[in-house]
Amino acid sequence: MLAVIGGSGIYDLGEPGKGKIFTLETPFGSPSSPIRKATIGETDVLFLARHGVDHVYSPTSVPYRANVFALKELGATQLLSLSSVGSLHEEISPRSLVIPDQIIDRTVSRERTFFESGIVAHVGIADPFCSNLRNDLTRAAELACRPTRRGGTYICIEGPQFSTRAESNLYRAWDGSVIGMTAMPEARLAREAGLCYAMLAMVTDYDVWHDSEADVSVEVVISNLRANAEAAREIVVQLAANWCLPHVCECRSALEHAVMTARDQIPVEAMGWMRVLAGHLPESD
Repeated sequence: MLAVIGGSGIYDLGEPGKGKIFTLETPFGSPSSPIRKATIGETDVLFLARHGVDHVYSPTSVPYRANVFALKELGATQLLSLSSVGSLHEEISPRSLVIPDQIIDRTVSRERTFFESGIVAHVGIADPFCSNLRNDLTRAAELACRPTRRGGTYICIEGPQFSTRAESNLYRAWDGSVIGMTAMPEARLAREAGLCYAMLAMVTDYDVWHDSEADVSVEVVISNLRANAEAAREIVVQLAANWCLPHVCECRSALEHAVMTARDQIPVEAMGWMRVLAGHLPESD
C-alpha cells in the first residue's frame, strides 16, 4: 500500500472529509495527525500530515517514529515524502520539483532509530531513497506533465531556523542540491521499517546564498508552497492511478540479520513492535 506524508503546505490530498480516518497510538507515541485512508483509482492511499493538520509540530518535534510505525502498522509498503526545500543551485529555481537520491544529515536533536534501550540493530542506508519508487515517481510526474529534476543530494538541517549565509555556502561547496529539515530521521526509520522511501522535493526559495534574490522569508516560502501543492497532488494522483504491484526490493528486507542482540535478551515488550516492523521477528546474528 502507498503511504504519503505531506509536508509544509500539504495537509490533505485535496478531498477532505472522504475516506476512513485512523487515530492510532503506537509504542512510540501518537502520530502527527490522524491518518486518512482514501482510494485513488483502484489504489488505497494512506495520508498523514507531518506537521499536524494545523502545522503545530516544528521539524525537531515531529514524532517521526510514531508516524512511520503507524503507517507500517496500517499496511504501508511504500512511503512518499512531499517536502518543501530550498535550492542550493542556480538552475534549481523556486517552484522546481526534485527527486533526490542522497541525503547529508546535519540534524542533532532527534530520535534516529527504533532500536534502543537494550536492542541493537545496524541497518544499511547507503542509498536512503528507493530506486524503484523513485522510478515510479518520475513516471507519475511525466504523466502529470510536471517536469522534475532527477537525482541530487538533500541537506537536512535541524531547524527551525533557516541557515546562515556561511552555512548555505558550505552546503553548496559540498555539492548539495536542496536543503530541508525533515528527511532525517524519516528516511532512516523508513528503512528500519522495511518501507520503500522516496521524496518529491518542492523548491520554495534559494535559501540565503543567492546574491540577487531576497533572503529566504516566511512570506516567500508560503507563496511558493501554494503553487507547489497543486503539482504535488497531481503527481500523487498519477502515482496512485497507475500503481503496480510492489517491486521486489531490498528495502523490504533491510532488517533481516540486522539485529545484533541475542533473541533471549530482547525485552518482551519489544517483540510486538519488532514483528510489525519486520513482518515477523527478525533473526539475530
